[in-house]
This record gives sequence, structure tokens and C-alpha cells, in this order.
Amino acid sequence: MGVIYLIIIGAAAGFLATRMMKVEAGIVPTVLIGIAGALVGGVVIRVLLTVTGLLGGLIGAVLGALLLIWLYQTYLGRK
Repeated sequence: MGVIYLIIIGAAAGFLATRMMKVEAGIVPTVLIGIAGALVGGVVIRVLLTVTGLLGGLIGAVLGALLLIWLYQTYLGRK
């Protein structure tokens, strides 16, 4: 099912991309352009989400550590 989905999405994406860029191409090149674009776009999006996910995890970890340090200093450290 994944290959069929890729071909359908690739055809639609290729059609839209060739029309937006004003490229005259046949059906096969349009579909191939769309499939290649879907693969490249998918990789780029996954990399960005991974980097953003890792960065988000780091920010969350730092904020959590700051909260714990603040709680420790406020309630346990200074008596």
C-alpha cells in the first residue's frame, strides 16, 4: 500500500510542482518528479523533526533541572 500511496501523492505533488514552476512535462516525468520530491521532502521533514525533537527534549530537561534546583534550594537547602 505504501508504494501505491507514494505514486498517488507523487503524481499530485509532481503535477502541482510542474504547474507552479511552469514546466511542461509528460505524465511519467511529472510522476517521477513528484515521487523524488516526496522522498526528498520526507527526509528533510524527518531530519527537522528529529532535530527539533532533540532540541525540545534538551530544553525540557534543562527547565526540569532548573525547577528541581529551585525546589531544592527553596525547601531543603536553606534551613
